[in-house]
Amino acid sequence: MSVTLRAAIGGLIIAATTTGGATESISIRVTPAVAFAPAELVIRTTIAPDADNRAVEIIADSNEFYRSSQFQLEGDRAPKTTTVQFHSVPPGEYDVTAALIGADGRPRALAHAHINVLGAE
Repeated sequence: MSVTLRAAIGGLIIAATTTGGATESISIRVTPAVAFAPAELVIRTTIAPDADNRAVEIIADSNEFYRSSQFQLEGDRAPKTTTVQFHSVPPGEYDVTAALIGADGRPRALAHAHINVLGAE
């Protein structure tokens, strides 16, 4: 592996992959922040308890690939943390989004992360 590629990977690993929603009612963490394809991504969301919480939808989206998963929530009795794994993710730059869905079926809060899956060179 070249020195330039190692430096780029090191810089990307240091980059934060955790961001919260505007109301901090949901946050997301994706590991690893940088991976080699086919990647195994672990996506954890932390959700503040609220009686209106009905679901969380997690999306990994790039120019060439899309994967999503949705979990039902039991309002303020739902677990604070949900975890999903996306297997065999191909190379690309991904925007990973967690949307907290309310009782009206609309997103109540969003959290975003950005990750990079590198191809073999």
